[in-house]
Amino acid sequence: MNATDINGLLIQMRAAAALAQGRAPVATPASEAVSPNFSSLLRQSIDAVNQTQQRAANLSADFERGTVGIDLPEVMVATQKANISFQAMTQVRNKVVSAYQEVMSMQV
Repeated sequence: MNATDINGLLIQMRAAAALAQGRAPVATPASEAVSPNFSSLLRQSIDAVNQTQQRAANLSADFERGTVGIDLPEVMVATQKANISFQAMTQVRNKVVSAYQEVMSMQV
């Protein structure tokens, strides 16, 4: 997930929270521009995490086979990047589920 994706997601979440509280969403310069919808943003993020994990798995397999040019620090860095990106995605998922549960428990 890059900073633009995160900012777009935050803008959408703030607008939804403002609407849920009965306030008009605050217009910001970033929200006036056309931004991708939540589902495409989520799909892009999942694809990015998947690519990171696949790259780490491929590097690890190449290192185990003894492929020339693949060194252990490179494999370890790729593995840690994959781990951190997966943990971040899991935390975002937990926050989205928590927000969904909170919205669903609101009385209309």
